[in-house]
Amino acid sequence: MSDVFTSDRKLAPYWWDRSPRPELAEVAFPETVDVAIVGSGYTGLSAALVVARAGRSTLVLDAEHAGWGCSTRNGGQISTSIKPDHETLARRHGGEAASAIIREGQSALAWIGDFIAGEGIDCDFKVPGRFHAAHSPRQYERLARAIASQPKGLAVPAHAVPRDEQRREIGSDAYFGGVVFEKHACLDPGRFHQGLLERVLGAGAAVMPYCPVTSIESDGTSHTLITARGKVRARKVVVATNGYTSGLFPWQRRRVIPIGSYMIATEPLAKDVMDQVMPTDRIVSDSRRVVYYYRPSPDRRRILFGGRVTSGETDPLRSGTLLHRELVRLFPELSGSRISHSWMGFVAYTFDTLAHLGRHKGVYYAMGYCGSGVSMAAYLGNRVGQKVLGLPEGRTALDDIPFQTRPFYSGRPWFLAAPVAFYRVCDRLGL
Repeated sequence: MSDVFTSDRKLAPYWWDRSPRPELAEVAFPETVDVAIVGSGYTGLSAALVVARAGRSTLVLDAEHAGWGCSTRNGGQISTSIKPDHETLARRHGGEAASAIIREGQSALAWIGDFIAGEGIDCDFKVPGRFHAAHSPRQYERLARAIASQPKGLAVPAHAVPRDEQRREIGSDAYFGGVVFEKHACLDPGRFHQGLLERVLGAGAAVMPYCPVTSIESDGTSHTLITARGKVRARKVVVATNGYTSGLFPWQRRRVIPIGSYMIATEPLAKDVMDQVMPTDRIVSDSRRVVYYYRPSPDRRRILFGGRVTSGETDPLRSGTLLHRELVRLFPELSGSRISHSWMGFVAYTFDTLAHLGRHKGVYYAMGYCGSGVSMAAYLGNRVGQKVLGLPEGRTALDDIPFQTRPFYSGRPWFLAAPVAFYRVCDRLGL
């Protein structure tokens, strides 16, 4: 197993090399605040930025260091974040609502580029497009048909790439063509989080890492949070914990499914090898149900490769070996390469594969980004902040969508292994 790792391998995100976990200045623990936010990832910090800039006293709490969860563990790929297609959404919610939901995802993608530019956050943001590769001829035909018949008024810039032309997109013959989504983007998630954190602190919010909330009490007008550092009374509370939602918020926890997503970074590759296997800076995903996603590092020296490699959760040593095997299957030229970093994080799926935001028993929330949360988490965090302020701009097309759960589900996905195994069979059959 150790043969695929470099001698100095790290079981931590590649992004943390450039953006080490921040050491925040100690601040006094407040007795009361206008807004308390549980979770210091993209959602929590985006909400905090809105309310703090509006003059509300704001406290962000996290059980770990700031940004410890998937906000600094993801691949930095940015899409429109809406997984169901228009036809599926229309069957569930009607055509008008379906169109509004699709537009919400498009708005999230446009919003994050505008936000990063407006805030001047240096995070290697760019718009190289995404090559979404077909893992079977049947899937290529499905993807090509979908691009050719996009719903009126919802079309996005995209084009099909047949298999005999795919080498201009990716140096592999393992796929059967694919589709390029021209406006999909990428960034360095560690640097993006750091930039967001700096702006939240600059707006006057307090961010307290290593301060887990152990209980919350509500009296109908305010909330008292019991933490490792003491009690704080808050007029309003936002829960922004996504794949790390605990029993502290049982209603939300029953509605998200934490799923481990695993990533590796290769050691630096020779320029000619990199140019051969990744001839463009496009981000890449594939049409499998158990998807792989990858991209060049911002400096084009490494490949960052992610996906789910086991039916249950595992450790980064084992997942790193399995991911490397899949990387070599796609790119045999990399058989001699080694892994410098291997890590994982928990994303949160939902039973309808849509993100959700709203308010339950006085507590605001946004979560369930289904593995596509870089833009949507920050965007919905911004919207939740506006909701806390009572602003009409906080309303979204996702507001009125029922946040589903299932009988006997309490937040531990005991059922996960069976569907993952089934989806793997479907992927092998090209379905």
